[in-house]
Amino acid sequence: MGKTLFDKIWDAHIVKHIPDGPDVLYIDRHLIHEVTSPQAFSALRRKGLGVFRPDRTFATCDHNVPTLDQDKPIADEASRKAVEQLAANTAANGITYFPLGDPGNGIVHVVGPEQGIVLCGQTVVCGDSHTATHGAFGNIAFGIGTSEVEMVLATQCLLQSKPRQARITVDGTLAADVTPKDVILHVISRLGTDGCTGCFVEYAGEVFRNMSMEGRMTVCNMSIEMGAKGGMVAPDRTTFEYIRGRRFAPEGEKFQECMALWSSLKTDADAVFDKEYHFDASEIRPMVTYGTNPGMGVPVDGVIPDSAVGCDASTFSKALAYMGFHKGEPMAGKKVDYVFVGSCTNGRIEDFRAFARAVAGRRKADDVVVWLVPGSREVASRIESEGIGDALRAAGFQIRQPGCSACLAMNADKIPEGKYAVSTSNRNFEGRQGYGARTILAGPLVAAEAAVTGRIPSSVPAL
Repeated sequence: MGKTLFDKIWDAHIVKHIPDGPDVLYIDRHLIHEVTSPQAFSALRRKGLGVFRPDRTFATCDHNVPTLDQDKPIADEASRKAVEQLAANTAANGITYFPLGDPGNGIVHVVGPEQGIVLCGQTVVCGDSHTATHGAFGNIAFGIGTSEVEMVLATQCLLQSKPRQARITVDGTLAADVTPKDVILHVISRLGTDGCTGCFVEYAGEVFRNMSMEGRMTVCNMSIEMGAKGGMVAPDRTTFEYIRGRRFAPEGEKFQECMALWSSLKTDADAVFDKEYHFDASEIRPMVTYGTNPGMGVPVDGVIPDSAVGCDASTFSKALAYMGFHKGEPMAGKKVDYVFVGSCTNGRIEDFRAFARAVAGRRKADDVVVWLVPGSREVASRIESEGIGDALRAAGFQIRQPGCSACLAMNADKIPEGKYAVSTSNRNFEGRQGYGARTILAGPLVAAEAAVTGRIPSSVPAL
């Protein structure tokens, strides 16, 4: 029986197999930020241990940082101390760190790929659940807990049991108004938040082969929202061209050697998965969520259903009550108070290009607060160099500074209680964006329409 892409990478990274137990896996890239790393460094100091391979670890601050006035001290004391501790820990251990203001700074899952830190065929971990993003490059990438962060810092290895595997194939051609975010929201709405629990997912088919790297990262980012441990796409010419020339990527002859190796990273024709799912691209429409998990989604011109896959009646009713919605109501036309474009899901330059094209010739709605937050300093720079910033400011929008921002309530960008926010982030849990905040997940085109009309649209302009 043939091997899957996952099998090939996993097998190549086994340091030791423990009979009837987990495998000891070598970790190629360890990404850290200010939230989950302080406890790990403290534990190392207590044990008298150092960082085994500091050259394999890269750090940035993102969760706690403000998205305005980053040249000034962080006002919130707890956030300021967390960022200062990250700076001290990385300096003491010789770890590459991208502080606020550094050209390489930004959200950890945006910075890793755009700096060429994350390549192909690697094992990639971070103390953050959306590490699955990096599977877009054909990697085994997954989030880890604080004790595991400590283990990787000390040994560059992890104890891991091999998970089951699933393949999601989407064939056909997407409509011109459908974005990668819509694809993954559609898939999760059909499978539910437990549809791939405990599995590593490989995304296959025409849609993903034709998708940009930024789109693939969006899809892989949300793999865990259907219970998966991670998601991945086989690397191809699109992947290689994205990596070529980036700061930490191999160069010249070395890059050619890497491409030859990376080209072999694909699932064998006779490989078998534990689960197989197939979707038709023509059935996917621009999506929004209506509830309190990413699986509670419908097309923008759809109505709130009577139930959701994998959601019992009590949980479903509680979710609608929290959102202030009712079964059978159309989503189109519902009032929006806030719009957030950003996060490790949709904070890349491709997302801001799409948003800018969608709002061209129109102005921001007066009664909507809009936060446009680049995922990194590099994205912010390209927004300006491409003229996107000038066009958006002329339309009444403000471009903020990079950070996780309103994806989660760990910094100043919080949605007030009871307010509705169309968000391009990845989670719509109760309180995720602030106490009592009501989150509607969507892609950048839906967010653009909401930003200029103040309502959930029934349709969006084609890309």
